[in-house]
Order: sequence, then C-alpha cells, then structure tokens
Amino acid sequence: MNRLCVFCGSNPGDNPAFTEGARRLGRELVARDLGLIYGGGRVGLMGQVADAVMSAGGTAIGVIPQALEDREVGHRGLTELRVVGSMHERKAMMADLSDGFIALPGGIGTFEELFEVWTWAQLGSHAKPVGLLDVDGFYQPLLTFLHHVAQRGFMKPQHLDMLLVDTDPARLIERFAAYKPKVEHKWIEIEER
Repeated sequence: MNRLCVFCGSNPGDNPAFTEGARRLGRELVARDLGLIYGGGRVGLMGQVADAVMSAGGTAIGVIPQALEDREVGHRGLTELRVVGSMHERKAMMADLSDGFIALPGGIGTFEELFEVWTWAQLGSHAKPVGLLDVDGFYQPLLTFLHHVAQRGFMKPQHLDMLLVDTDPARLIERFAAYKPKVEHKWIEIEER
C-alpha cells in the first residue's frame, strides 16, 4: 500500500472527537509512510485530515471538481491539488490513485463515496480494502442497519464482512495491510421459475 483515500465530511460535525479522529488518522498515515488521497477541500474534517498529514511531513493529493474550486474551498497547502470537471471524474481519479478507502464521519457525499467503492469491491471491480473509522460510535447506527439488510437477505454476510470497521486508525490500517479479498463468482442467487 502506498496511498489511502479518505472520505469525510466538509463539515466538522458536532463533536470535537471527530476532528481529533481525522487528525489521528492523518498522523497515522504519515507514520506508516502512506500518502493521503482525498476530496481536496480545506474545510471540515477534510481540511483537518489534510492539515495533519502536511504538518507531519506527509504527502496529500486532493481531487476537487471545478465547481467546488470556484467556490474557493480547495486546499492550497497540499502536495498537489488536481482540479477535475465533475464529481464522477473526482471519484474515478481518487479510486485510481488509491490502494484502499477509509470513511471518517461525514454526510451524504461521504456515504455515497463509501457505498460506491464498496459496491465496486463486491462486484470484483477492485480488490482494495474498504473501511470505516468509527469515531465515537458515529457509524454504529449504520452498522446496525447494514446487519439488518444482511439478515433480510439483501446482502450476503461475506459482503458485509468486506467492510472493515475499527475505532483506532492504527489497527484499521494494519487490517488494511493484511486484507485478502474474497472472490465470489456467483454473488446473485437466481430463482428458478
């Protein structure tokens, strides 16, 4: 692994633990000589994780759509800021540049990015680890719902198990380093009629 993509909020949230979690993750990336790929913003948790990486002497590459760059939310203190034409281009470039994906707390955009790369892993489009850094229990309600989805037959347990979850950034990155994708050739059950 050389670089990890971090999805997270452009807002800081209502708990200082979220900001500290973003900073801890940034410092842990640098301690393990891993570069950061992220959405390129200077605000919210996005700015916090990038600032932590840069302050610790690491490498941070941001990928931001022109429409957001025009609103002056792009981070000017990064190793590199790549400006792209659309959100679709942003996600594709972030995925191409990354060896794995971690979601910190965030909102709709964070969830959308997380679920897209997790779906790609389920479909076999990539074999990269996908995980949640569950800061202060932020993702517990979502995890409860995801277990409900699997119990109700809309997700196989092995696909749920593909999502690595930890409260500690060091442990999560260690689990990423040891990740071995499970290949499943038949992932949809077809009912005979």
